This record gives sequence, structure tokens and C-alpha cells, in this order.
Amino acid sequence: MEADIHRPVIECVSLLRVYESATGRVQAVRGVDLTIESGRSVAVVGPSGSGKSSLLRLIGGLDEPTAGDVSINGVSLVRLSGGERRRMRARLLAHVHQRPMDNLLGHLTALEQVVRVAERRGVGVEESREMLDALGLAARADHLPDQMSGGEQQRLAFARGAVGSPAVIIADEPTAELDTASTDRVLDAIERLSGEGITVLVATHDPRVLERVDEVVMLRDGSVASVTDSGIELAVIDHAGRIQLPPEVRAHFPDRRALVSWDAERRTFTVEEP
Repeated sequence: MEADIHRPVIECVSLLRVYESATGRVQAVRGVDLTIESGRSVAVVGPSGSGKSSLLRLIGGLDEPTAGDVSINGVSLVRLSGGERRRMRARLLAHVHQRPMDNLLGHLTALEQVVRVAERRGVGVEESREMLDALGLAARADHLPDQMSGGEQQRLAFARGAVGSPAVIIADEPTAELDTASTDRVLDAIERLSGEGITVLVATHDPRVLERVDEVVMLRDGSVASVTDSGIELAVIDHAGRIQLPPEVRAHFPDRRALVSWDAERRTFTVEEP
């Protein structure tokens, strides 16, 4: 499948997720505006409590937003019924968990694991073998998961997720339990899949992952603080015109007031203390 790099696959608009806790209301995701295009590998990073898991659950259709919208391939998840959302998730979305064995069924061979998903997406054994071969697992087709290394198991999880060409694979810390060599093979697999047009969204703390993905989305306090693309970190302006300043910059504005000026000729703006 040839990637269309200009086609938005994931679109979040003013996305909000509020949880009730024993201590009150918690805003896990706060007005996130985010667009990710086809065939991109994207890492979502941020400190604990920044909203990574909550955002991925919303994009994956596992949770419903308190407000705002999230669309996959132009289809709003919010407007779908529960049954429609489940069918869309099965067709267009795949999930890879942190622990390799959490993605697999212990009694099925590698090929059987992939075929099980392939049939639900309208493809068969031939496509399943091709996917195993693409991820370097052709020789493991008849092996059970406990006969495979952790890295092989995780690549098999990506093979299951990618067969039948879903729009998005969402992976939660997929390299956390892998050694360096296994991590490199998994990242090779992610690069191959994104090159074929599948968008891969990864929540991670692993610096090895950040060196290999196309974009890095930094979350802070439930909001998108910045997006790094081609090594350049960019601030994000949301639909309401708000921009989140880095903490080291915000520290210079204790009263939360700033003087903003725009230079149209140079296309730059300046933030100054009033």
C-alpha cells in the first residue's frame, strides 16, 4: 500500500476527558488538538500523569471523550454507536500491549495468530504469510509464542495488528521489556509498516524509540505542549488560539500575563513581560 502523506488519519479537536476521583474531578486530557497523517510513526511522550494513556484510549475508541471529537480516516468515533465503534476498531485500529505475551494466544502458532485477525479483516492465509515474511518471521510461522524470543513475540504482535492494512496501530510501551537488539528489530518493523501507509502511534519513555520515529508529541498536564518533526520542536496553537509555553518560559511570567507582538514581515511573534 502506497502511503498518502497528505491524508489526515487521526484528528483530535478540542478533546477533553474528565474523570471523577475520590479527591474530585481530574482533567486527564485538556482540549487536545492534534492531526496525524497517513504513514507516520509518532511517539507520544510526557511525564507520568501527563495524559498519554488517556489520549491513546480516546484515539483507540476505548473511552469516550467528555467533550470534543476524535476521528479516524474521517469518521468521528463520537458519532458512532457502541456496535459501530467496535466494528470500526476491528477494521481500522490495532493495539499492541507492553508485555509481548499479552498480545498473543499461547496455543496458536505464529501463522495462526495472524490468520485469526486476517480473516476478520477480509484477507487470508497468503496475506498472513506475507506479513510474517515482511517482519522477518517467516521461519517462525509454525512456532508457538513460548518458542519465540520476546522481540519475536512483539514483532508477531505487530504482524497481527498490521495484517489487512488497518489505518492505525496503537502501541503502549512496546519496547519496555526488550533488549537493545530486539528493540532495533521492532523499530525496523514499525518503520516498514509506516512506509506501507499504516500510521503507528507509540506511547513511550524509551529514547531509542524517539530516535527512529517521524514525530514526537509532548504532553504536559493533559495538553499538547509541542510537536517535534524532523528534529525541530514546534509549539502547537489550538483551535481557540492558545499556545502552551514551556515551563522554563512560563517561570518568567508569574502573573500569567504577557505582551505578544507579531512581525508580519519576518513571520515571527515575540512574547515579553508587560
